Order: sequence, then structure tokens, then C-alpha cells
Amino acid sequence: MATAQGRLHPISIAQRAIAEIFRNMGFSIAYGPELEDDWHNFTALNVLEDHPARDMQATFWTKEQTSRVLRTHATSVTIRELEKMAKDGRTEARMINPGKVFRNEATDATHEAQFYQLDGFAVGPAGTVTLAHLKGTLERFYREYLGPQSRVRFRPSFFGFTEPSVEVDAWFEAPGKEGRWLEVNGAGMLHPNVIHNAGLDPAKVAGFAFGGGLERILMIKYGIPEVRLFHAGDIRFVYGFDEKEV
Repeated sequence: MATAQGRLHPISIAQRAIAEIFRNMGFSIAYGPELEDDWHNFTALNVLEDHPARDMQATFWTKEQTSRVLRTHATSVTIRELEKMAKDGRTEARMINPGKVFRNEATDATHEAQFYQLDGFAVGPAGTVTLAHLKGTLERFYREYLGPQSRVRFRPSFFGFTEPSVEVDAWFEAPGKEGRWLEVNGAGMLHPNVIHNAGLDPAKVAGFAFGGGLERILMIKYGIPEVRLFHAGDIRFVYGFDEKEV
């Protein structure tokens, strides 16, 4: 009797394919802790103490004497990597930070309490990394991963750790439903305060950062109507994909 073989989860397969696309653009991979301190999850990223994201409604805090947080975004890895750059005396890096993040919020078809993010950043000597480079990088990624027919748009927005900031939407058509724009990324030029908090000189170093839900990208690519399917534990969902194509 043949031994049954397991399968990689679609998210794992997607992470490998996405990493290869970014590798071809000169990006390496960085990882960081899922249980994070306040400095790297909020303060160093220019998220003020009265920001709503610090509220219990959006964040899972521990009950330790010095509370820690289940990271709400993989941008915490970005600030850690910038700190390493400052310590090593480097002024240039390109990295993606894929990993699980957590939000204390209600779930629905496009929101989960835990999900995967694809974050990343590129920094270099001031003037060498611009918003145009950010736009070109993301457009190339979506074109290669979602296909040449994919439609994306950029909108002005606000995030504490970037200035200027943009939101990126992609056109999403779920089976049997009317197509609509779905937010897939928040991005922008790293705020000078973030550069400074990492121990770098914002007059000499600048760059961009981006981050968005990985499951949403897969929803768009394969027309999956529910983000909750990725974490429901139903093995039929995993076997619904061809590993060679995901």
C-alpha cells in the first residue's frame, strides 16, 4: 500500500514563488519575532502613543510586567533590519519580510485575526531610492505574479511610518460576484523619524517600504471568495491547488 503524501499549503508555495520574483529584483529575505516589543512594533515606526492601533481593539497584548504584542505587521522586521544596517555602517539594503501577523478584530470575507503579510523595503543613499522606484517595483511584482492582465492602482494615504504614503488596490473578481477594487498594500517613503530611530541619518539614507496581506493576493490570483478558507483547516482546500501552479 502506497504511503499517502502530504502537500504544502498554498501560502507556503506562494511565498516561495514571490520570493523568487523579488530575488530577481535584488531583494533578500529577512525574518523577525512574532512576539514583539512596543519599540519595534510601534514607537520606532513613528506610531504615536495615542494611535488607535495601540488600543486593545486592534492589538493582542501580553499580560507580562512589561507588555509585549503579537506583531500587527511585519514592518517590525524592517526597523530591526535598519538597526542592523546602522550597527554595521551600511547604507543600502533591499529585503522582503514575509510572515504571520495578528489583529484583534472581527473576521469577515477579507479580514482575519491572523494572516500572512508580505512586507519589504529598499533603502540607499539619499536620492537613489524614490517613490517612482516603489511604484515600478510593485507594478512589476503584481504583473509577474498576478499576470499581465492584472489591474492595480495607487491612491494617496497616510501611515505613521511613511511619508508620502500610498495605498495599492488590485481588481478582484470572485466567482459569481461583481468585480471590485481590493486593498492589497500600504506603502510609501520611509518617514525620516523611522530612519532616525533606527540609528541612521535621514539626510544621508532614504528609501521605501511596503506591506500587505498575502492571502488577499492569492484571493485575487485564484478568485477565492473567502480569506477564512486559508486558515479553516479543511484539507480539501489545500488539495484544490496544483502545487506546480500555485
